[in-house]
Amino acid sequence: RIFWYSRTCPPGDAPGGGATHEETTAIMTTFDDRKDEAEKKYVHDQQLEFRVIARRNKLLGMWAAGVMGRPESERAGYAQEVVAADFDEPGDADVVRKLMADFEAAGMPQGEDGIRAEMERLLDQARSEIMAE
Repeated sequence: RIFWYSRTCPPGDAPGGGATHEETTAIMTTFDDRKDEAEKKYVHDQQLEFRVIARRNKLLGMWAAGVMGRPESERAGYAQEVVAADFDEPGDADVVRKLMADFEAAGMPQGEDGIRAEMERLLDQARSEIMAE
């Protein structure tokens, strides 16, 4: 038996019940589009999270500078030091260590738990600020 069909067969009418070339191409294009959109969303989410963490660290630096009694003119510079400290290693441990050392040097020791609690509080504030931009 010989099957003759055109590429314009209705869906599922191709011999053997398979999809036509156009249907297969359309399905693959849809999958490719979904994959591309997922990749774009992932990149966007990662960039957004980076900005949120950087903002949190800036706010944390401003908070710490205020607690340590640094002059207003030095606070923004100190906040940038805290932001830069986060690039030493993955995670927050590098920022916590810097703040603990700086508080100790200022004669105002702070516990890790207190610093981490402030980090959590400021993370929510940073996320709200970034989302509002």
